[in-house]
Amino acid sequence: MPITKTIETLFQKYIPSPFVIAILLTLLTMVLALVFTENPSETAHLIAILQFWEEGIWNNNLLVFAYQMMLILVLGNVLVLSKPMSWLISKLTVYAKDTTSAVILVSITTMLVAFFNWGLGLIFGAIMARKIGEAALEKGFKINYPLVGAAGYIGLMVWHGGMSGSAPLKAAEKNHIPDMMTGILSSENLAAIPEIITSQQTIFSWWNLLIFGILLIVVPFTFYLLSRNGKTTELPDFNTPKTTTEDQEKNDKLDNSKLLAIGFGFILLTAFFARYYGKSLSPNMLNFLMLGLGIILHGNFKKFLKAVEEAIGGASGILIQFPLYFGIMGIMKSTGMVTMISDAFIAVATETTLPIFTFCSAGLVNIFVPSGGGQWAIQGPIVIESALSLGVPLPKAIMALAYGDQVTNMLQPFWALPLLGITKLKAKEILPYTLILMVVGSAIYILGLLLL
Repeated sequence: MPITKTIETLFQKYIPSPFVIAILLTLLTMVLALVFTENPSETAHLIAILQFWEEGIWNNNLLVFAYQMMLILVLGNVLVLSKPMSWLISKLTVYAKDTTSAVILVSITTMLVAFFNWGLGLIFGAIMARKIGEAALEKGFKINYPLVGAAGYIGLMVWHGGMSGSAPLKAAEKNHIPDMMTGILSSENLAAIPEIITSQQTIFSWWNLLIFGILLIVVPFTFYLLSRNGKTTELPDFNTPKTTTEDQEKNDKLDNSKLLAIGFGFILLTAFFARYYGKSLSPNMLNFLMLGLGIILHGNFKKFLKAVEEAIGGASGILIQFPLYFGIMGIMKSTGMVTMISDAFIAVATETTLPIFTFCSAGLVNIFVPSGGGQWAIQGPIVIESALSLGVPLPKAIMALAYGDQVTNMLQPFWALPLLGITKLKAKEILPYTLILMVVGSAIYILGLLLL
């Protein structure tokens, strides 16, 4: 496909590393805030913007979130390195014998898992892509590994419309929307807002499930078309560490004790079920589960810690880049840039077009603020107020924001960092393909918002 080759060439030649992209976005946000926003304080405008940036970088709640994401990456990678998990995924990857079968298998399974939970989908897709790469290296068949990696990332294009979507889950909390809109709407309008918008109205609505079903067909078909050019690539050196053997040093008895490790692992799982049974998945819940499973599946602490050492290097991107995006978020929120972007779309919207403009504005904001929960907190009140003014059903407006937020993940390499660490791919290797999928996904979401 000539267009694919052209995009690949452009990305390989001109796209820098994700860290440099974060730096450039930071500088662009500062310039835009300086030019288009008013001075919010008595200090010099540039100094105020720098203060907002610094406050965003060291936001305590967001730093906790960053650590949670690092643990998701590390503990997910630790599971990859365990023998039982390798065996289980190998049973799935046995059906991948070339690029075409690999991308169809990875894209479908990844989207299904991501619809259930975004963190699981991200790690699952990365694990599947890596295991297929390892199988290709071991068995000697050729694949387009970056395309397989892109298929492993596709779950981030469907997650916000799924069961762990930030906006629909927050809207389903009793009195969340009325509390959020207090001080923004009049008391009369507040009284007209429902206390709760259930997940049956958003996530499990027939039209959202239909859109997801269409994506389950169209996305693998698109990957099928992309795979037909016959391109293959060299595979990276996965360098999976050898696990320790049974004849280890006697002074490491506790480190090598299966009884101690498995016993402690089951204590963790018992605490996990006691704490989280019947509750929605969250980063802490996912990490707690993976910690217990990781220790049990490795069989002793020495193997577990060796796997942690191997996995932790892939978290370096999150460690250094998350604070930069938090700084961007601080500027966008405190200078009112998010409101400006949304208002620019809303000013020309009608009842029919508002969901489309909400979708587009959410996609644009996501490039600068790649956090579904953070974006809902900032942009949610604007979406709710606009929907009420123009008579757009609130569930539709909420899902329009969710769709826009998730689709530009295919352009924004922020959430690809865990996958890149596990698969040992580079952002510019998968972005040419994810960009094409972003266009396909956008068309489906826009048509869905217009027709359903």
